[in-house]
Amino acid sequence: MVSKASHYAYDAHYHVVLVMKYRRKILVPEYIEYLCQLLEEIAKQWEFEIEEFGSDGDHVHILLSSPPRYSLSKIMNVVKGTTGKMMFRRFPELRERLWSHEFWSDGGYIGTIGQYAGMEGVVKYIQKQGGKVRSQRVLTDF
Repeated sequence: MVSKASHYAYDAHYHVVLVMKYRRKILVPEYIEYLCQLLEEIAKQWEFEIEEFGSDGDHVHILLSSPPRYSLSKIMNVVKGTTGKMMFRRFPELRERLWSHEFWSDGGYIGTIGQYAGMEGVVKYIQKQGGKVRSQRVLTDF
């Protein structure tokens, strides 16, 4: 679905995977519920949308839609930093399981979700804008 911001329309969806520090399987339902609440609050403040959320106890999957106003790395830094601090504040017992006082592992995964078949489809779509092909670019190294 196309969303609108002040000067542009966008349809940007991302699959994000964040992993618990030491890959500890600590996310029980109570922690997951609070983590979801935190994510919704952060999403509202930073103007992005959580479309889906899931966890296997030692990592989380988040499908989100974000306006291009902020880089996704900035959003992830805010998400990881804020949720980590707030989880430790609400559940101090987590510090015993995560002795480095870090909630998330460094890094993670970010994948884009597109409405096209791939890079070649996007290039062809762009080339056909305006009713004629404007570029003869050869697609080789994709």
